[in-house]
Amino acid sequence: MTVTVNGLDALKRLAGSALGTSDWITVTQDRINGFADATDDHQWIHVDPERAEDGPFGTPIAHGHLTLALFIPLFTGLLDVHGVATKVNYGLNKVRFPAPVPVGSRLRLAARLTAVDDVPGGVQVTVDGTVEIEGGTKPACVLQSLSRFYA
Repeated sequence: MTVTVNGLDALKRLAGSALGTSDWITVTQDRINGFADATDDHQWIHVDPERAEDGPFGTPIAHGHLTLALFIPLFTGLLDVHGVATKVNYGLNKVRFPAPVPVGSRLRLAARLTAVDDVPGGVQVTVDGTVEIEGGTKPACVLQSLSRFYA
C-alpha cells in the first residue's frame, strides 16, 4: 500500500516509520538481458540459460546491480510525496547482496524511513530497505538509500 504525503513537513513526520512492503516485481530473462545490454555486462551466469544450467545456481541469476536498480520502482510504490518540485537519488550508505536472484523470481521491498533531515532547499530522506525474494530464506539486497526532496 502506498503512503501518500503532501509537502516536506508531512514527510518529516514520517521519520522513523515503517513504509510496509511493495507489490511484487518478477525478474524475467528479458529484464536481465535488457540490463546486460544497458551495462555491457553479458556474463554468462546472467544471459546464457543453457550454460547457466551447469553453473553454481542451476539457472541464470540477475545482476546484483539490477536488483539494486529495482529499488527505485519498488520504493516509488511505497511512498508518494506531493507538493515538492523534484526528488533525486543522492546515494547509498551501504549495499549487500546476501542471496542470488534466479530468473523468474519475484521481489518486493520492505522499507523503513529512518530519517528525514533538512538540507538547503529541501530534505534528505534515509531509507533502510530489504529486497525480499518470494519464498527465499535470505534477502536479495539489503541497503540504505539517500534521496533528496526539494520544495
